[in-house]
Amino acid sequence: MYRVALSVALAFTLAACSLGSQTISSGFTDAPTAPAPSARKKLRDSVALGGEPGTPRDTAGETRVARLDDQAPKGTFEKAPAGALSDRDYSTTALDPEKARDLINQYRRDKGLKPLKLNAELSVAAKNHSRDLAKWDRISHYGSDGSNPWDRVKRAGYKAKLTAENVGTGQITFDEVMKGWKESPGHNKNLLLGDAEHMGIALVQDQKTEFKSFWTLVLGSSM
Repeated sequence: MYRVALSVALAFTLAACSLGSQTISSGFTDAPTAPAPSARKKLRDSVALGGEPGTPRDTAGETRVARLDDQAPKGTFEKAPAGALSDRDYSTTALDPEKARDLINQYRRDKGLKPLKLNAELSVAAKNHSRDLAKWDRISHYGSDGSNPWDRVKRAGYKAKLTAENVGTGQITFDEVMKGWKESPGHNKNLLLGDAEHMGIALVQDQKTEFKSFWTLVLGSSM
């Protein structure tokens, strides 16, 4: 059985909190609302990433139903300091799913791995999570209703035997997201999951938020 350790790797001092036997590393803990210029530069340079391979499969659980109130577990999401990315230009930010797939697959081929196919259900799961992150202006692997990546894949109708999720916020281009994921051991491990067959990817933008852009990549293999 595959297990997924969730993480959020951000630009400020890291603090750890636990999810059962898994660990989530997160940043921006007790960050000031008006960060110093050096802190803003750090965030601009590294932006925010989230994700390591997967989530334990809950074969006995029911599919969760989203609630209107915010139920994400405390300590499992992070928010950007006010104005941290306000000087970045997102006017050209866009996602071409086929191009993103091709870039990921070229990276996998270079490592001797099979290519991934775009999957409609995983794309729905990715889009829904990006929308949720944008609504609450944060980075997390938990939805506002407390859902984890496996819950969202299940809701989307994908019958998975393996799933993993990478999240990025604040990046201007997919090349920037990809660079960050490749340089981060946990995210890179997801990109190079040998048993993965499919992927879904999404971008949601909201200039009224502090993070501006919300990228989600979901990988999986079906039963």
